[in-house]
Amino acid sequence: GNQKAPHLENSQGKKSQHGEEAIFYMNCRAAYLTVLKSSLENIKSKEQLSLVLQQAGRNPSQKTINKYWTSQTSSLNFDDFCAILKKEKPATKNELLEAFGKIDTDKAGYISHDELCKILTTRGDKMTWEEVASITKQGDFNCNGKLDYNKFCELYLSTSEQCCKAARDRLETDPRLRQQHFGNQTEHFPEGITVPVSKPSPRVSRKTDHKLSKGDSRAPSRPSSAQSSKASTSTSVTVGASSSRNTKLIIEPDTMKEWQCAQSKGCFYLEENGEIISHKYRLHLAQRSAVCITIKPCSIPQAEGRSCHWLSVDTALFILKENETQENLQLVSFTELQNKEVFGWKGELGSGVYWLLPFTTGCRLRKQKTQITGEAKLVCRDEDGELALTNEFRAALLDIFETIDLDGNGLLSLEEYNFFELRTSGEKCDQEAWAVCKENFEMKKNELTRQGFLDLNLMEANDRDGDPWDLWVTLLSLGYNKALEMTEACPFVIDICAERCKPRIKAISLEAGGSQLSRAVCRSVVNKGEAKLLDGSENIFIYTYRSGSRITSVIENKSENKVIIHINNEQSKNCLNNRGLTVFAVEVAPKSMMVSQHVMALNEQQEWIYSCVHSLV
Repeated sequence: GNQKAPHLENSQGKKSQHGEEAIFYMNCRAAYLTVLKSSLENIKSKEQLSLVLQQAGRNPSQKTINKYWTSQTSSLNFDDFCAILKKEKPATKNELLEAFGKIDTDKAGYISHDELCKILTTRGDKMTWEEVASITKQGDFNCNGKLDYNKFCELYLSTSEQCCKAARDRLETDPRLRQQHFGNQTEHFPEGITVPVSKPSPRVSRKTDHKLSKGDSRAPSRPSSAQSSKASTSTSVTVGASSSRNTKLIIEPDTMKEWQCAQSKGCFYLEENGEIISHKYRLHLAQRSAVCITIKPCSIPQAEGRSCHWLSVDTALFILKENETQENLQLVSFTELQNKEVFGWKGELGSGVYWLLPFTTGCRLRKQKTQITGEAKLVCRDEDGELALTNEFRAALLDIFETIDLDGNGLLSLEEYNFFELRTSGEKCDQEAWAVCKENFEMKKNELTRQGFLDLNLMEANDRDGDPWDLWVTLLSLGYNKALEMTEACPFVIDICAERCKPRIKAISLEAGGSQLSRAVCRSVVNKGEAKLLDGSENIFIYTYRSGSRITSVIENKSENKVIIHINNEQSKNCLNNRGLTVFAVEVAPKSMMVSQHVMALNEQQEWIYSCVHSLV
């Protein structure tokens, strides 16, 4: 009896701690699986997004849908859906009554059908007369040509809850749906590509007391609130404040002064749905050579003295060898060495073509929750009444110029300008349009100057008679907020030095990393990290790897069946992860692997502890 009492008390504590979050994710799953067959299936259209939000008790306007489904959105996964539900709270009765109260100026508690029809068919997401009529014909809240909006709100909320409850009941009673707990994009390896073999003993272990590296320690740490499950394993890594940024990457100027170098800039951009896109590059080496490759966030001269959020963003480069087909690029290495904000790799590469795929974990490049009060002014009138760029907007444009001037020569080539156009408008400028630019704006050697770039944006303002709407579309797509701060983008610079030949680097696209990058990240962790077999399982491995100031874990499922893994970080200290959740779960397809999470220090000046339990649900 004495032994059972603490256990019972602990169980009650678990339920209380997980209750709210468990209910939220149960509702997410229930709504998602009402519309889609699997939590691994992605939302493919605006219509599907609207349906799943309605199933979750939301009533999204077209404006809300457009906020999460932009012109560049092709799909949203289950994680995206959960993130949207966290932001879009269901309407409360008080909010609904307040909205109706603005129409009912007499505070009578009723709105005439004529007035209701006029509002619903002419404002906001306009309804048809037939849709309005279907509301006014309902006897529960209509009488004598009037709508009792208090009763309507009660019925609306109860109907919404009934929809959610019906979805939850369906989830609990259907054995197939019950397995669809949480969804995530998982890394599938197509036929012909083998999953890397897990490291043999002693690297694979069921124990938890190994050392990662100097400054790190692993110790068993099972949080009291970890879910009961069939199998689990825990990992704990303590990183001292001084260990977050090591000094392995030391480049001696004397050693490399005769080496030939090349440089290119680029940028990570955060999409509306949280996805990160960036430039991708091809590297050509004429002959085998010792090579040093580095990447770091790029300082912008005009931004000095202002807040530069992006300088704390982690960066990395994955180096892949091009074979006969681009679909099967071979991972060579990645920039695992770190010296302050610089990540690098030193080694020897054979002659040929390589792909360089930039990467950031997303721990520090994420959607900003801070509300901006007021809006920066972009244009003004000069003494003659002519439109002019404000000093603040001019400075932001010069920052943008520095970012999109990939070769750093102070001029924009058509190729560089087209990356800017694709990002801001989704279109490209052809040779004919470029010739028109040449006639109207300052160019040198057929490349646009800084002044020409400023004048081009001023012309855009003039075309709309000073209306800044198009200018804001450009700024927001480039990661700026309404205070003209770059908070959702991270410019970076890549430097390549080769001992025996002149390296050539060229940006070839601006897009999401895709399966090639996902596979490279997984393989790098599997190859370099420490593997643990999930206790109680024979086919599920957890790989953990620390590279500089970040820790990444990967789950490999070697079984023939899909598995759901619960991840608990409640015992971690001074940490943030790319998912923004302390407790979550992922679904791992058969014979596949996926990133569980990336973790970094919240405050690098202090010690941080990564303590994670992976459990098989």
